[in-house]
Amino acid sequence: MADRGVSSGEAEASVGTDLHLELSGRGSRREQLMLALRGAITSGRLAPGTRLPPYRTLAVDLGIARNTVGEAYAELVAEGWLTARQGSGTHVASRATPLPTPAAGDRARRSAPEARQVAYDFMPTSPDASAFPRSAWLRSARRALNDAPGDAFGVGDPRGRVELRTALTEYLARARGVRTAPHRIVVCAGFAHALRILGEVLEGTVAVESYGLSFHRSLLTGAGLRTVPLTVDADGARTAELGAVGAGAVLLTPAHQFPTGGPLRPERRTAAVDWARATGAVVLEDDYDGEFRYDREPVGAVQGLDPDRVVYLGSTSKSLSPALRLGWLALPESLVDDVLAVKGVREMWTGVGDQLTLADFLACGAYDRHVRLMRRTYRRRRDRLVAVLAERAPHIGVGGIAAGLHAVLDLPPGTERDTVRAAGRLGLALEGLGAFRHPDSAMEPREGLVIGFGAPPDHAFNGALQALCTALPPAP
Repeated sequence: MADRGVSSGEAEASVGTDLHLELSGRGSRREQLMLALRGAITSGRLAPGTRLPPYRTLAVDLGIARNTVGEAYAELVAEGWLTARQGSGTHVASRATPLPTPAAGDRARRSAPEARQVAYDFMPTSPDASAFPRSAWLRSARRALNDAPGDAFGVGDPRGRVELRTALTEYLARARGVRTAPHRIVVCAGFAHALRILGEVLEGTVAVESYGLSFHRSLLTGAGLRTVPLTVDADGARTAELGAVGAGAVLLTPAHQFPTGGPLRPERRTAAVDWARATGAVVLEDDYDGEFRYDREPVGAVQGLDPDRVVYLGSTSKSLSPALRLGWLALPESLVDDVLAVKGVREMWTGVGDQLTLADFLACGAYDRHVRLMRRTYRRRRDRLVAVLAERAPHIGVGGIAAGLHAVLDLPPGTERDTVRAAGRLGLALEGLGAFRHPDSAMEPREGLVIGFGAPPDHAFNGALQALCTALPPAP
């Protein structure tokens, strides 16, 4: 029983463990408390399994309302930072481990980068893995395997199963405006495999966009090709520069430039095709997220303008899962034999089961239904990202069109490197625009963050955005 003269709040505060937290920064007291608790967990001050004070006790200690603490605890439970069970209290979740801090000697001995534990994944190349349509995929797998002819389980055709090439021909024509035929499609183990094959077919110099994945550039240079950068602006690559760079091919992301986010404007599309016709060159069209346009219907593929001068590259990496390792090339007739000669005389890369399953998944309409569902999901996330930034960081602009699985946040000059480091300390996996810039580009460098909103699951998305806002530089 409390001593006479001691308030009920003081009596409650005397029960439970002490927990030192400092509430500061922008946002409501609930948001400040959530950020303080996340910080204590990621820094290791609160180890997995630690029991937290009852929310009434913490409310008295911090001088805030009980409901505020209760709501903060509940949201952190939903995000997976905490666990709560009736009668046993609230604990730090076992998965909420801090980032390791290796000794200097350990860092020096490393010969390769290690996978870093992160609280939130904002990498721009990742879809929502938890949204993979398992039940629908399983139904397609059962039908496909039941209906497969006996020869499907023999030596594989390097072109890929005819069932998949036929289904892709129909789907790509209908959804992306691609003009092709089953004999002009070659199935690959994802986009990187397709680009690696093309690197062995092409010769000389390949023009690329000044901002893009360095991994893709390294695949081309690894095949003995030289890459030269084209200027990129809000309307995509400046294809008028192609005549001056001496290239025999150009790699473009026309639907949604990666990573800066602009679509290739119509006159630049036709300029690229006209250049290829006039010089005998080819356009390599990376349609990595062409199905995900939110402000209007997706723009059709450049390949439809000239199937004999444009190579169309697609994959399931953004629409379904990168783990499937399925991609495809829709080739000009003149390149089919050369590509098959590089790939080999038999299929050694993609399993027949996944090929047959994807063929059924496309043919039965399950692929369309999944894309429509994810289009709504990713649009909501992008809208939420824009709304939270407008509220918490209105000085940070969002670049690019409403499309794809990522957006670019424009940063004040000189702040990109420190912002990426601050994000890392908060357990955020993300990259700055500088990581994508071609080393030979003459463009004025842009400062920004490339934020992938595909990977964080829905239940954790709000928490991820709040942590992101904490890492951003303050208004000037």
